[in-house]
Amino acid sequence: MRKAGPLVYLTLTGAIVLSAFPLYWLFVIASRSNDVVGDWPPPLLPGSHLFGNMSRLFAAEDANFLKGMANSAIASLAVTVSVVFFSTLAGFAFAKLRFRGKNFLLMIILATMMIPVQMGIIPLYMIMVKLGWEDRLQAVIVPFLVSAFGVFLMRQYAERAVPDELIEAARMDGCHTFRIYWTVVLPALRPGAAVLALFTFMGTWNEFLWPLAVLESDNPTVQFSLNQLSTSYYTDYTLMFSGALVATLPLLAVFAVSGRQIIGGIMEGAVKA
Repeated sequence: MRKAGPLVYLTLTGAIVLSAFPLYWLFVIASRSNDVVGDWPPPLLPGSHLFGNMSRLFAAEDANFLKGMANSAIASLAVTVSVVFFSTLAGFAFAKLRFRGKNFLLMIILATMMIPVQMGIIPLYMIMVKLGWEDRLQAVIVPFLVSAFGVFLMRQYAERAVPDELIEAARMDGCHTFRIYWTVVLPALRPGAAVLALFTFMGTWNEFLWPLAVLESDNPTVQFSLNQLSTSYYTDYTLMFSGALVATLPLLAVFAVSGRQIIGGIMEGAVKA
């Protein structure tokens, strides 16, 4: 392999700066007071109001921010675990097992990905009302426990990552199908499952439209709470930026914990492709 030249390092440095600057700017405004938000040139160094703004954020009764964080954490973890489990299980079945109607069922799953999510909001809301789940946390969890995209992704990954010989060897050792999935297939799918888990957690954490439709302000998710911060006649930008900063921290923590596994999964998929 050729050694990277200065232009490559310069391009990568520019990309890192452009990617990280919005997060830094979020921190700068969250640590300032409202009287400098519209200044020109804008402030580029953090101020001394960060903890005061955080205190006002969690004390804001209309936002219910702490409860929104807890609800989003519960919903995101539940949906992520469920999606990863069912997607890897179904992906293994579609990739390595033989059964009638396999291709037809896979086509139905893929067809559901062509339907915009917005088209299903009204009928889904009617179902939640019938079940009595409006303004309850299960309304933002149960409809998203299975992902068609996750099934497709894990099916494609299992095709390449799990050799047929490995499955046959496990069968000869007396393993039943679920044990083959748990002890042989799932470890091989771990890098791809880590990527799916990150995307699912981020998508659920950042979901805004559906919680806004089915929940009330007394039982919000974190994005709902952020929306509540900007409903008054006067927009407190430092309060909104403080909320956005706090809402971003769990995503950064998840990436920091699983970043190596996620990058390894992406690179492994690229090499195999």
